[in-house]
Amino acid sequence: MPPERWLADEMLGRLAGYLRFVGCDTAYVRGQADGEIARRAAEEGRFLLTRDRGLAGRVPESLWIRSHEIGAQWGELMVRFPDLPHAVRFARCTRCNGGVRPVTDPPGGRWPDDAPVDRIAAGLAVYRCEACGHLYWAGTHSADVQRRLDRWSGDVRP
Repeated sequence: MPPERWLADEMLGRLAGYLRFVGCDTAYVRGQADGEIARRAAEEGRFLLTRDRGLAGRVPESLWIRSHEIGAQWGELMVRFPDLPHAVRFARCTRCNGGVRPVTDPPGGRWPDDAPVDRIAAGLAVYRCEACGHLYWAGTHSADVQRRLDRWSGDVRP
């Protein structure tokens, strides 16, 4: 069973983003000393993901990620946690890790210029981060992410 809460160090920012894509509560730290990272993982009950072998050795609930390449990093996670989700969900903000909720009205009374307004009018769901306000919807980017996750996870979907 995968951990409920993750902490990724600054060498694993892309991996943190993909974990958020699949709905995992994943904090991401940058510019912190190893001691601070270890303390935060313990205080917040987070499983640490790091490319720092020494740091991984100091934190009992951790995984030392060896690969530099994102697909191989995901594969390392899948080996350790075979039940890791790999379906894109609109539950966590990929920017800030905030909770994402459905919205029906455009923020400020107007959808952003890049929003697919015609598809929204036809019923396409839109989601908003409760922390930073970023908007999400199922489109080509989320479909591309899903294809990558499927490939890295060994899952082929129709």
